[in-house]
Amino acid sequence: MDKLRLLLLVLASITTTLSIFTFLLIHHNNYYNSISLFSFKSDERPKDHNNIIIVTDSPPENVTGTNFQLQQPPHQTQSNAASQTVPADIIIIAPKNDSLENQNKDTTSIISSSTTIPNDRFLDGLLLSTFDPPSCLSRYQSYLYRKPSPYKPCAYLISKLRNYELLHTTCGPHTKSYAKLIMTTKKKGTKKFSKNDCKYLVWTPSNGLGNRIITLAAAFLYAILTDRVLLVKFGIDMFGLFCDPFPHSSWLLPRNFPYWKDHKHIQTYETMLINSSNKNNRSNELLPQFLILNLQHSHDARHNNFFHCDQSQGLLHKVPVLILSSDQYFVPSLFMIPSFQQQLSKMFPDKDTVFHHLGRYLFQPSNEAWELITRFYEAHLAKANEKIGLQIRVYNTHQVPHTTVINEILACTLQHKLLPELDAQKTATSHLKKQTSKAVLVASLYSEYGEKLRTMYKANTTVTGEVIKVYQPSHEGRQKSNNDTHNIKAWTEIYLLSLCDVLITSPKSTFGYVAHSLGGLKPWILKRAYGETIPNPPCQRAMSMEPCFHYPPKYDCRANNTVDFTSLYHHMKHCEDVKSGLRLVNANRR
Repeated sequence: MDKLRLLLLVLASITTTLSIFTFLLIHHNNYYNSISLFSFKSDERPKDHNNIIIVTDSPPENVTGTNFQLQQPPHQTQSNAASQTVPADIIIIAPKNDSLENQNKDTTSIISSSTTIPNDRFLDGLLLSTFDPPSCLSRYQSYLYRKPSPYKPCAYLISKLRNYELLHTTCGPHTKSYAKLIMTTKKKGTKKFSKNDCKYLVWTPSNGLGNRIITLAAAFLYAILTDRVLLVKFGIDMFGLFCDPFPHSSWLLPRNFPYWKDHKHIQTYETMLINSSNKNNRSNELLPQFLILNLQHSHDARHNNFFHCDQSQGLLHKVPVLILSSDQYFVPSLFMIPSFQQQLSKMFPDKDTVFHHLGRYLFQPSNEAWELITRFYEAHLAKANEKIGLQIRVYNTHQVPHTTVINEILACTLQHKLLPELDAQKTATSHLKKQTSKAVLVASLYSEYGEKLRTMYKANTTVTGEVIKVYQPSHEGRQKSNNDTHNIKAWTEIYLLSLCDVLITSPKSTFGYVAHSLGGLKPWILKRAYGETIPNPPCQRAMSMEPCFHYPPKYDCRANNTVDFTSLYHHMKHCEDVKSGLRLVNANRR
């Protein structure tokens, strides 16, 4: 009897084990094949198709996925929507800490052809998909609001970005490497720098938001080229503008940085150059652990003239922490440095795409800014057949009256058929539904421009029958560089301008540079007006979408004399709005 009970007990145990095993096998298959449940034909998709669930490689019971609603803007045209519409609900299953290449392989293998993710969502590989979507909605939604860029980043640039991200994760704030360097460098001259130690480039703000953004992009490129970690010193006025661009580690300079407030006792770049040229200077003398690198246009031009020389770069390379202050887009200087030229040529085969790629990588609007951007876009710009951006910066309204600027803008838009002429024989009537429309976005500190244009097109019909609607998000009256509310408005308008199809910008304006470079646009740049005279021609098309370097060096390091660098580099030209400035151009594209 006991033997029979024992036999029955064994059989029951075996049966239970088989049942559990069968259940787990079925559950496992269902889990990894669940993506097939969301493969629909175009006419079979469910109504609610905007949820995206990102899942790590944890087992089903430990999934920490995140749902968020992807807003589908109402402006998508049929041709544009075909490549950008988010298909049915997508589940992305990717390893938690795997390389980008492996993530792409895993994603491709499990997502069916009807639910593939458009390449332009992550800017053709510029952006990683491993961020938490709710922390930065613009990273996952921005492709819905702008046309896919025709300028694609090359594989070498993408690999350099992935390598930098790994370096930032290893050496960034709150890491052992960062703590070690900060603690040991507090004592002057006690630590000899090792090649294996992390190096840093600390960016500090100068001038207005446009200047800050272009110098940040230039600083990031310099950090990549010199194997440094970029840390940014943001004040309250900058905190709410951008998402963190790097995964797993912040780019914000911690407030415990030894020289957060006071730079008085730090050696400068000028002093280092003077010491290095001293005949009595010993080659084995310890260089400073911290160094101020001031590249502002108003600073000592004599020493800034040597920044692009390999000898200067050899000295700077030995300094662990560089504290950068600049208001210039000094990227063309980097292309002059012989030791950088090969890398730069491989990173940017098209020389006029530097800011376009790095800017879109670095500057994703924060959730607060993104809400302002999308709300305005959907309310005013989404349904327009064409969007025209006007960026108007007037430095002295007493020298150039508002009327002169408005007449110059009208002369530019009519001459190049950007806006239609008014029909003097007809007054404005009710608009027909089938009429095409153009939305004009005005970005200016002054309300007069938006009001004048709005009144003019509202009271008159156009000869083409097109409906012109004019919108101006704000008019602050004056620039407030250190004001957080002002800066978030400025950043919102810069980004909205970058979403336009055509741009007209003011000369020498970094605000306009950022907008057209982000948008991949070659703007029409207004000529500098004086008094009441309208320049002829009123505007000129930019030859490149790159920002202008207003105050470039003029010293040829090899020849030891002054030179016009446009004669040495075919991919550098003088700027349309600053004749002595330099702009990178693509010599192969006209």
